[in-house]
Amino acid sequence: MKKHHLTRSALVVILSAILVVAIGCAKKDEGKIPITTTSESAREYYLQGRDLFERLQAQESRQYFEKAVAEDPNFAMGYLFLSFAQPTNKGFFENLDKAVALVDNASEGERLWILGVEAGTNAFAMKQRELYQQLVELYPNDERAHNLLGTNYFGQQEYASAIEVYNKATEIAPNFSPPYNQLGYAHRFLENYAEAEKAFQKYIELIPDDPNPYDSYAELLLKMGRYDESIENYRNALEYNPNFVASHIGIATNLNYKGQHGEARKQLQKLYDIARNDGERRAAHFAMTVSYVDQGDMDKALKEQEKQYALAEKINDATAMAGDLVTMGDILREMGKYDQALEKHEKAVEIVEASDRSEEVKDNFRRGFLYNSARVAFKKGDFATAKAQAEEYRQRVEAIKNPFQIRLAHQLAGMIALEEKEYNTALSELQQANQQNPYNFYRIALAYRGKGDKEKAKEFSLKAANFNQLNSLAQAYIRTKAQRLADEM
Repeated sequence: MKKHHLTRSALVVILSAILVVAIGCAKKDEGKIPITTTSESAREYYLQGRDLFERLQAQESRQYFEKAVAEDPNFAMGYLFLSFAQPTNKGFFENLDKAVALVDNASEGERLWILGVEAGTNAFAMKQRELYQQLVELYPNDERAHNLLGTNYFGQQEYASAIEVYNKATEIAPNFSPPYNQLGYAHRFLENYAEAEKAFQKYIELIPDDPNPYDSYAELLLKMGRYDESIENYRNALEYNPNFVASHIGIATNLNYKGQHGEARKQLQKLYDIARNDGERRAAHFAMTVSYVDQGDMDKALKEQEKQYALAEKINDATAMAGDLVTMGDILREMGKYDQALEKHEKAVEIVEASDRSEEVKDNFRRGFLYNSARVAFKKGDFATAKAQAEEYRQRVEAIKNPFQIRLAHQLAGMIALEEKEYNTALSELQQANQQNPYNFYRIALAYRGKGDKEKAKEFSLKAANFNQLNSLAQAYIRTKAQRLADEM
C-alpha cells in the first residue's frame, strides 16, 4: 500500500486540529473510538452515512461519505467507509488505499480498525484478529469494536466465539442493531433456528422501517425450506426499499429451489432494470448465472458471466474481471471442458499480475491459481501435478495462517483422494473442509457410497440437496445430482 508523507510543519497543524476534534468527541462518547476529523460538517456527514451503512443501505450511504471526504480530504475513516459503499472492486481498493495512507492522521483506535480491514482484504485473517483484539482492549466499552472482532470470528466459522462477542456488543449498546443481525446468522449456521429467529425478531423490532431485518429473517426461512414465507418477507423488505438488491436475489433463490427458474429470472430482470450502478447490474448477472446453472443450462450461465465480465472490463476493474474469469473456469470445469477452464484461470491471474493492486492481493490470486489449476489437473488424470500443486497451496496458506484457505487445502486434498477412490482419506480431508459448502457434503456422500455405506451416503446427499444456501453456485452445481444420489440409495 502507498504511504502518505507530510512535512513536519504540516503534520503538526493537522495533528493539532485532530486533537481538538478527538477530545470533543471523547466528551460526548466516553469510551468510544474517536472520530478524528478537522471538520464538524465532515463528521456529521460521516455519521449520517455510517448510520445508513450499518443498516445495510450501502448505496444510500455513499453520498454522505463522499461529502465527508470532500469537507476533509484527510479524513481516514471517511475513506474507509467510502470504500465499503463502493459498487465496484476498483472503487473499494482505491478508497481503502487512501484510508491506509492516512492512518497516521487518525486515532489509535481508527488506525487499528483501518489496518484490520487491510489485513482482512489481504487474507491475513489472524493478523486482523490480533488488531481487533487490541481494539477491544483499548475500547472495551465500544460496541463497534466488539462487533468487528465478532465478525472476524464469524468469518472464520468460529460461531460460538462470534456469538459471545456479539452478545457483549448488545450488552454495551442494547439498541445497536448490527450485532443482532450477525447473531441471527451465527445461530443459523449452528442450526439453532429458534435462537436465530429470536435474534432476527429483535433486529426487526429495533429498525422496523428498514429492509434488511426482513431480508435476514427471510434468509432464515429459506434455509428452513419455508419458501413461500421467505418470499413474503423478502417482499416486505422491498416495500421499504424497492432497490434492496439482496431481497430481489433472495426471491429468485426461493423460486429456483421451487423449480420456477423462469420466474426467478423475471425477478432478476426487474433488479437489472432498476439497477442504479454497474455493481447492482453485476449482482443481477451473477444471480442469473446461478439460476441457469441450477436449471442445468451451463451455456447460458457462461453468457451471463461474459456480460458481467464486460461491465468490469469497461472500467478495467482487474480483481472483478479476474473473479469473473475464475467463475467461468469453474463452470467450464463442471462441463468437463478442462483445457478451456485452465485458460480462464491463467488469464485471471495474468490480469491481476498486470494491475496496480498490492503485492498481497496479487499473492492471494497466485494461491488461488494453485488451487484452481490443481482441480483441473486431477480431472485430466494428472495426479502428480495436482498433488504437487495441492501441497504447495497447503504450505502457502498455512504460512499465512488463513483458516478459510486451510479448509480449502483440506477440500482440495479430499477431492483428489475421492478421484483416486481413496475413500477413507477423502472423508478425513473433507470433514476438515468448509462445512458451509454444500458441494462438500455431496463429495462426502460420494465417498460413503464408494465405501458401500448407503445410509451415510443418503444422509449427506440429502444434506447437500436441501442445504438451501442463498444464491450459491456451489449448491447449483450439485443440487439435482445430490437429490438423484439420495433417491438411488
